Amino acid sequence: MSEQRSDQPELDPNDVTDQGQATRQSSTEDEEHSFWLKRKERLKQELGHYDEDDSRMLVPSSLELGPGAVDKYVISKQIVRMLEPRRLTPDDLDERRIIYPESRNRALVNRFRDLRTKLLELSGGNNFTLVVSGACSGAGSSFVALNLAAAFAFDQAKTALIIDCNLREPSLHTTLDVLPETGLTDFLDDPDYDISRILYPTGIPRLRLIPAGSRRETPSEFFTSFRMKQFLQAIRRRYPDRFIVLDTAPISESPDARILTELCDYAMLVVPHGKITATTAEHAATAFNPDKFVGAVING
Repeated sequence: MSEQRSDQPELDPNDVTDQGQATRQSSTEDEEHSFWLKRKERLKQELGHYDEDDSRMLVPSSLELGPGAVDKYVISKQIVRMLEPRRLTPDDLDERRIIYPESRNRALVNRFRDLRTKLLELSGGNNFTLVVSGACSGAGSSFVALNLAAAFAFDQAKTALIIDCNLREPSLHTTLDVLPETGLTDFLDDPDYDISRILYPTGIPRLRLIPAGSRRETPSEFFTSFRMKQFLQAIRRRYPDRFIVLDTAPISESPDARILTELCDYAMLVVPHGKITATTAEHAATAFNPDKFVGAVING
């Protein structure tokens, strides 16, 4: 926001010309100040900025408008007002194997920071949607997906969302000690459902969870629906520069990851160390759309 300049030299009262110029300059600055105040208020109204409810803050993502296109004031106020009803303590996070900036396990923190950096380089710094799937059952895709989302939330100017799309064996709500009443499938089932009802605080600053939901049969039908496409488009607009990670069932056991990859920007494979052959891992990797596949992570 522009402010009136306070570094102007004192005016000579006998200098009528300079005084007139200063008056005109002051008037111009007042008009500019008023313009930015009005613009800020207009943006808050148009973009759905409500101080009392962080779940209703709607702004376009940076991929839609480009970096810097959204008023910085609105962005910062939104992120600051992401309420955290509870906070997971360092002991809680260590027990759940979730990284945090002050974690003593620096090697693990740095691995996920490096992974985050590589993805940001690939996206040109823009926010994105990422599918994370295991090469087999027990590969640890939920562990990788959750910690990668936590790494994005390290940045106080960014937010992250993790969506549990493993409808067969959802686990993220248990890991985060969340007791969800509703989730993704409830939203997809009801055209009038508000997204805010399925967004849950995780106890980790700037990180939100959407659990699987109460209905878990025929997941492929949920993910191929037009409403799922609408959902992903809408959720990307919830906050500026939000990074969205989708945890899915193993790609070797379900078509869900392949289906969701077509709706997202990128896909990543998690390979358990020493548990499958190189041929099996390669076969799992080739199941993804090659234009969206960013690579494999060895977990173990």
